[in-house]
Amino acid sequence: MFRRTFWFTAGAAAGVWATTKVNRKIKQLTPESLAAQAADKAIEAGHKLKDFALDVREGMVRREAELGGALGLEAPVDPELPVRAHYAVEAADPDRAATHRKLPYNSNNRNEDH
Repeated sequence: MFRRTFWFTAGAAAGVWATTKVNRKIKQLTPESLAAQAADKAIEAGHKLKDFALDVREGMVRREAELGGALGLEAPVDPELPVRAHYAVEAADPDRAATHRKLPYNSNNRNEDH
């Protein structure tokens, strides 16, 4: 009699435990839960990417300071010298300062990658 009661109780406990596990897993696999998990992972990845970018920027500033010191570019700037704006593209016509010259584009050139 005691053995039957023991095994009945053990079976009931195992059934309750298994049902709880299955219900918990089913709740994790609902679309809302999966979307929330994906959003959490995306936010975490964004934070890691931001930390990486900040580390890279810090390293760039440090290296630029090292190179500037080695090349003697740390000299003070004379405030009397005029500062010229540098444009990436030159103006094609002085009368049309807003219009910029474009680089030549040859669409027939098939050796672009070589």
